[in-house]
Amino acid sequence: PLLDLGEQAMAASTPEAPRHHVTLLDRGQDALIARVHLIRAARRSIDLQSFIYDTDDTGALVLEELLAAARRGVKVRVLLDQLYGLPDPNLQAALAGAHPNFELRLYNPTFNEARTQSLQYAAGILCCFRKFNRRMHTKLLLVDGTVGITGGRNIQDRYFDWGEGYNYRDRDILVAGPVARAMEANFEAFWSFERSRPAHTLKDVARRLVRAGGVPAHRLLDPARERPPRVLAMAAIAADGAAVHERLAPLTLSVGRVDFFADLPEKHTGETTAHEDASRAMRDLVASTERELVLQTPYLVLSRPARQLFRELQRRERAPVVEVSTNSLAATDAFPVYAMSHKYKRMYLREMGFRIHEYKPYPTDAPIDVAATGALGPERAMLPIFGSGSAGSASGPVPLKRAGIRVGLHAKSMVLDDRVGVVGSHNFDPRSDNLNTESMVVVHDRQFAGALRASIQRDMAPENAWMVARQEKPPVFSGLNYSLGKVSEKLPIFDLWPFPYASSFELKPGCNPTAPPDPAFYRCYEDVGAFPEVDLPLKTVYTRILTAFGAGLVPIL
Repeated sequence: PLLDLGEQAMAASTPEAPRHHVTLLDRGQDALIARVHLIRAARRSIDLQSFIYDTDDTGALVLEELLAAARRGVKVRVLLDQLYGLPDPNLQAALAGAHPNFELRLYNPTFNEARTQSLQYAAGILCCFRKFNRRMHTKLLLVDGTVGITGGRNIQDRYFDWGEGYNYRDRDILVAGPVARAMEANFEAFWSFERSRPAHTLKDVARRLVRAGGVPAHRLLDPARERPPRVLAMAAIAADGAAVHERLAPLTLSVGRVDFFADLPEKHTGETTAHEDASRAMRDLVASTERELVLQTPYLVLSRPARQLFRELQRRERAPVVEVSTNSLAATDAFPVYAMSHKYKRMYLREMGFRIHEYKPYPTDAPIDVAATGALGPERAMLPIFGSGSAGSASGPVPLKRAGIRVGLHAKSMVLDDRVGVVGSHNFDPRSDNLNTESMVVVHDRQFAGALRASIQRDMAPENAWMVARQEKPPVFSGLNYSLGKVSEKLPIFDLWPFPYASSFELKPGCNPTAPPDPAFYRCYEDVGAFPEVDLPLKTVYTRILTAFGAGLVPIL
């Protein structure tokens, strides 16, 4: 039924009055069902683009479905960022000759190899930092040129509620209709770009092909391989058109205008901004806000132009309300980035008027299918998690005071004045502006904008997030405290002043949610400290050190 939506929308559209069907994919299981179902329904072509592609249950399932599509005559093209896209030269060698209809390319390979070793990683930073640090962060699944899925999710278990100890609260959008042509054109630009290299031409992959004297075998491509029960169950649901319709039809809306903005790969070859469509569109949308902007990003670290833009919004005679949903230190998968956000909280709250809601690691009401996570119990969740950042970083989530299946925010979305909804891969940060290629879907429809706003508001609810606000004024030296906090944002010194400007607040039982400057705020909210739930003093100290010294890292974190 999902592929039929594309044909229906195309048939009903005219250049002056386009028609689209859009589906907000908040739940990881829904997002995986939609992907597998579309791959199975494909008749002509499948284009898949991802920053991360892991060889876990999700990766193996999607890969198996892609190869099955190729065998039945569908042209399948897979484009992955080399750094974290199937970084196994043995698997890439096996895929190089898996089927004539299946093609795999790697974007921006380090030293022309599929796998980046630790020493190569360091060498890449030292010898060719700018090229090495520019990544393809775009995510897309496009089927038959009519239906596409894009958003924040990579191909990895924790994006689809299958992580054992940590899962992402993420968001995608399925779009069926004429805007898919823009998605296809953008994919073609990346596919034919000089930095997109066929897997078999990479040195470590080629060595394995020569050594094997042909196409080597690999366990993931073995038809007799045993599939986990949850993979078999997912495949069965995705094959049942009636079940897919029953699950996703209530989430699907018929809308008119939909735009797709995406950076071109030429963004990585020069200083020009001509190819930075996603960042330019994001700034233009923010500037068009009149009454309210609801913003959701996992990493609240704004570029200098973005900070200036939000300051200008606050200088208006009638400044719009800016609600921000982001991660707490306890929930984030990248604590160095959180440290940068922490450093600028005074500026965000006072100068930009943000109302900041930081996501809890154990939200009470999250759209996560806990039964699907595969967690082995509280003991498993207590284990430290390393190498689990969304970019494969070694920072990972910090240890917490109690056990549970942890959730971190990874959705990137925006709602403007209840009239426009935005879902994409852009983190609204300097990396997205300057280093990564990004994409976003913009839906000009009040009903969709309302549904997206309700989704983000759910994440900002007191049971799911802490409110960040100015601390109650210390009994003495309140003016000095503010001034020193402001100065420390700009100086590379330790943050030794004992009274930080902002803290996290928990709603007290029996009170209604509110926000500063409501006089009832400090009566109804309890100050729970700057880093609630975190249980590693050294990490806290490290965060404070980075807060003071790390300002120079803002553009690349």
